[in-house]
Amino acid sequence: MGLFGNVFEKKQCSICGKDIGLLGNRKLSDGNMCKDCASLLSPFFSERRASTVEEIKQQLSYREENKAQLQYLNPTVVLGTKMKIYLDEAQKKFIVTRTTDWRSHNPDIISLSQLSDVEVEIEEHKDEVYTKDAEGKRISYNPKKYDIEYEFTVTLVVNSPYFNRISFELTEGNRPKAKLTKDYKDYEKMAAEIRHTLMPEKYELPAEEQKKPEVNTTAPATTATAATTWKCPSCGKSNTGKFCSGCGTAKPVDETWKCPSCGTLNKGKFCSGCGKPKVAKWFCPECGKENDGAFCSACGTKKPEEIVATKKTNLSM
Repeated sequence: MGLFGNVFEKKQCSICGKDIGLLGNRKLSDGNMCKDCASLLSPFFSERRASTVEEIKQQLSYREENKAQLQYLNPTVVLGTKMKIYLDEAQKKFIVTRTTDWRSHNPDIISLSQLSDVEVEIEEHKDEVYTKDAEGKRISYNPKKYDIEYEFTVTLVVNSPYFNRISFELTEGNRPKAKLTKDYKDYEKMAAEIRHTLMPEKYELPAEEQKKPEVNTTAPATTATAATTWKCPSCGKSNTGKFCSGCGTAKPVDETWKCPSCGTLNKGKFCSGCGKPKVAKWFCPECGKENDGAFCSACGTKKPEEIVATKKTNLSM
């Protein structure tokens, strides 16, 4: 009876003083907190149970000040996919959030001076694919086949009294299936861009990304601009880089292809000249050349059914 009495005993929030409902209590080291007060804490804070009432009150005071300062944050660069980094280059401050209406969600403002590292990890997830024998039993293919996908995780190491790491998946909802695909290379470039933008003194862009395209100086300036500017299909913003500065969407790829049979340029799945279907492209695992036939045109390697890579690697940039 005494045990049940403790369970159903009405508690009061040590922060706001309101009564706490049966399932609404959030324990502190020396008190209790209602779920409404808990919702005001930093989304990156994870030490609530070990915190005192006084420490929670100090954090809530900081969060109120943070909310006020958000009105003066004017991001000029957006990095990431679903979870995004909004950087105010003038103030050298940024926020990390997945919502576009970020001022109403009060994400923590972080100064670039608080950032000590930007870690990038690429993890391979590999599951074997099975078939069935004549008796209906599950057996392995010979040779074995696998479903493979790659997860890119970015971790910001931050000096803050309330959290020290912010981790998010860059490939959320769209993990590449092989290392030699365009998706994989795009995420490599995106991760490198995040590192370089936030910590340029520590991380340089890959050499190929540093090369600037040659511009015809004899042509009008508007011609060069028109050739490099593209409109984001997701939010409509005009851009010149490889990722949209408004929402982080990658620059669309020109899907025009040339029919190997009659030479007609097409955009659909079938050739408008001779009616033959579009041939799927693949990258040679030996030399990296793009091909559309059964064998690599550069080294003669046969088109593989599965591309197997190392189990777990770290991104080197």
